[in-house]
Formats: sequence, C-alpha cells, structure tokens
Amino acid sequence: MLPPAPTASALTSDNEGVAKGRQRSGGRAAAPGPRSARVDGGTAELEPDRERPGAFTLLIDGAPQSHVDLADPAHLDFAYQRRIGHLVDLAAPARQPVNVVHLGGGAFTLARYTAATRPRSTQQVVEIDAGLVAFVREHLPLDPQARVRVRSVDARAGLAKVPDGWADLVIADVFSGARTPAHLTSTEFLDDVRRALSPTGWYVANLADGPPLAHLRGQIATAAARFGRLALAADPVVLRGKRFGNAVLVAADQELPVAEFTRRVASDPHPGRVLHGRELADFTGGAAPVADATAVASPAPPPSVFR
Repeated sequence: MLPPAPTASALTSDNEGVAKGRQRSGGRAAAPGPRSARVDGGTAELEPDRERPGAFTLLIDGAPQSHVDLADPAHLDFAYQRRIGHLVDLAAPARQPVNVVHLGGGAFTLARYTAATRPRSTQQVVEIDAGLVAFVREHLPLDPQARVRVRSVDARAGLAKVPDGWADLVIADVFSGARTPAHLTSTEFLDDVRRALSPTGWYVANLADGPPLAHLRGQIATAAARFGRLALAADPVVLRGKRFGNAVLVAADQELPVAEFTRRVASDPHPGRVLHGRELADFTGGAAPVADATAVASPAPPPSVFR
C-alpha cells in the first residue's frame, strides 16, 4: 500500500497496484469522450483496466488514486481499502443501513462499497476538489439508488456541518500534496469527530508514514487521548519501519471486534497485521497527542513511492 499521489485536494489514496473493476450505476456505461481533465489537484485521468473491461483507475498527475468496479462495487482491489471495507462490514450487523461520513472523496470507492453492502445507508462525502467531483460524476456516475451526498468543502469544515451523534462511521482519507493536512491530525479535530459520531460509532483513518514512524505513533496517541479502544492494521514491513506505506486506524469507545478484524486482514490477498491493546501501546512508544497548536502535516513520501 502506498500513500496518495501529490495533489492539492482531499483525495482517497488507493494507490496500490493496477485497479480492477466493471461498470454498474443502473446499467449505464461510463460516459464517452475524453477521460482526462484538469482539476484543482492536477490532471485527473481514468485508465481502463485491461483485465476487467469497463473498470477504471483514477489517476492524478499520473499516480493511481482510486479504483472503481462499478459492476461489483463490493470488490476492493487495494489492500488498505479492503481493510477499511472489513471495518464497514463489522461496524453493524450484515446489510443493516448505517450513516457514514467520508472525509476525502476520490472516486467514491468506499461510499459505493457501503451502498452495495449496506443498502439504504445514508452517506456524506466531503471532497474539496469540486472539479474532481464533477469529473468522477460524469465518467463514473454513482448508482442513482445510492443515498450519497457530496460536499465540495474542506474536510474539517464539512465535518462541522454533520449533526451531533449522526454518524455510525467517520472515515478519514484526506491528503493534500501527498500529505495529511495538519488540521486533520489533532485532538481538536477528533473532538469534532466524536461530536459527529453516535455513542457506538467508529472513527477510521487511513494514515501514511515511513521510518521512523513518528507521525503514525503520534496519531495513535492522539486517538488514544479521545477514544477508549483502538486497533491498527498495516503491512508488517510498514510496522517494522522498513518502508513508507499505509496503516488503517480504528478507534471507538466500546469493544472492537479485533479477533474477526485480525482474521480478515490476515486472510487478504496482501496479508496484514493488526495491533491492539498492550501491543499497540508498546508500538506507540510514549508518543504525545497532537494539538492544533503544534500539529504538522504528515511526512511527504519519498520520490521512489510513485515510480
């Protein structure tokens, strides 16, 4: 799993390998015509999948950002998105509708997944790049039956508009210039996440870091300062600080289904490891929570990440 490509917008960052997928959206084909456009974050392109006709990878300035299988939106090709998908599956009984806030939109891959696996769910996507939203809507239209509202505003500003206690899940996958903006890394930000979450809701974040993993450890400490239960899923080589990559953090105030989450992550095509409890606390290594006054953006990935 790799971090998102450089962009000035809030984007999902499914940039692990070649995407696979097919068209859905009420049986309509993806819109004809040029499949590239200038957006706020750079040049957006849709690359057809050679293995699954009708499927596309969204790229920004040449780097993969989102994969969509519109014929089967429950198919998640990238490892970190599969891990978030597992959490969507485990957050409530199967097929039960949920309320979800997605901070970072990309091609709406996870919103499509939730709509497919949990019909009648109500979702809000916050994606600052209005040009990207228009591009995706034109070429990869959402299923008209999906209850998804998109706001083209800053992630924290959009979160502030969510009613108190509304969300069962808040999923944060926001990057600007391949870095998570500083104002989305603090305890104050998580205070607003908690406000928007129901008492049994979960916060899920895609975090990107590399050795010495100071940012990742600080984000775990920040979440631990606001939530009682945490778990972290990532590739073992990332957890060992051997390379730059993604980690998925889930935080809640009640017990998490760690055993089942661990089983699913270990069974993925790209197996990962889950840390929780004392093992996660030891991994955090005494890192301090991050506040607005001291927050900085996540580290930029090395140039080799996008080669």
